[in-house]
Amino acid sequence: MKVGIYARNFDEKASSYVSQLFLLLDQKGVAYYLYKDFESFIQEHNLNPNASGWFENSEEVSSICPDCILSLGGDGTLLDTVALVKDSGIPVLGINLGRLGFLASINKNEIQLTLDDLLAGKYSIDSRTMICLDSNPSLFGKMNYALNECTLHKRDSSPMIIVHAYLNNEFLNSYWADGLIISTPTGSTAYSLSCGGPILFPNCNNLVLTPIGPHNLSMRPVVIQDDQVLSFEIEGRSSEFLVSLDSRTEIAPQGTKIQIQKEKFKMNLIRLHNENFLNTLRKKMMWGMDSRN
Repeated sequence: MKVGIYARNFDEKASSYVSQLFLLLDQKGVAYYLYKDFESFIQEHNLNPNASGWFENSEEVSSICPDCILSLGGDGTLLDTVALVKDSGIPVLGINLGRLGFLASINKNEIQLTLDDLLAGKYSIDSRTMICLDSNPSLFGKMNYALNECTLHKRDSSPMIIVHAYLNNEFLNSYWADGLIISTPTGSTAYSLSCGGPILFPNCNNLVLTPIGPHNLSMRPVVIQDDQVLSFEIEGRSSEFLVSLDSRTEIAPQGTKIQIQKEKFKMNLIRLHNENFLNTLRKKMMWGMDSRN
C-alpha cells in the first residue's frame, strides 16, 4: 500500500503523534510519501521518517498514485488536499490534530486502530458533492472548485453589499447583507451553520444559500436542488468585494459576473466502519450533553 501524507506545521504537542504514525507505517511496511513543506517541522523535531519520497503539487501526487492521502491536522488542512487530489478520485482520510474536526474526524489517539482498519480494508468511500465557480473576469483559474462553500463578502470595513441572485437565469432575490454563502452539504456544518444555516446530510442533493448579517431579518437560508445553476451580480459602494472558495480568497471588482453550479467530479473521503455522520454530529456538537452530568 502507498499513502501520501499532507500536513501543515504544528506546535510541539503534535510531534509525538506524527512520530507514532511514522513508526507504525514503517512497522507495517507501508510506503509513504510526505508533503515537501512539512519537511521543516520534521527536521525541527528530529523526526526520522523512512519516507519513500516527497511531493509538492497535484502533478507529483498523480505520478505517485497513492492509494489514499492522510491529512494530519484539522478541517482546514483537509480542505487543502482538494487542490492536491483534484479530479483523480484519490480518497482522503483526515486525522484530527487540530480542534473540532468535522471532516478530519479521526481522533489523534486512534492512529494505530485507524491504520489497522485501513490496511484491513475496513472502511468505505464517502463521495462528497463539490461546487465550481465561473467568473468574468476569471478569479481562481483551474482551481475554481470547493468542497465546503463559496462565499461572496464585503471587504473589511466597507458598507454592506447587495447580492442579486438568479436561479437558472430567473431572479431569486437581492440580499442586502455583509455577504452570502453558497454551501454544499459538507459545508453546511461549517461557515453556513455559524450564520444560521441548516445542517444537511452529506448525501443530500442540495445546496444552501445563507445570508451573512442580512439587513432585512426576513432573509432566511434557502435550500435548493444541486442541479440548479446560480448566478450573481454584486452591487455596493465599494469598488471591490471578496470571493472565497473554502479557504482561498480573491478580490473581485464590482461588475464581476459569477456563476456557481455543482462540480462534475466529487471528493472522496474515507470513512471507517465505526464512524457515521450522526455520531460525528452528536460528538462534535455535544448534542444531549449536560454540564451537570
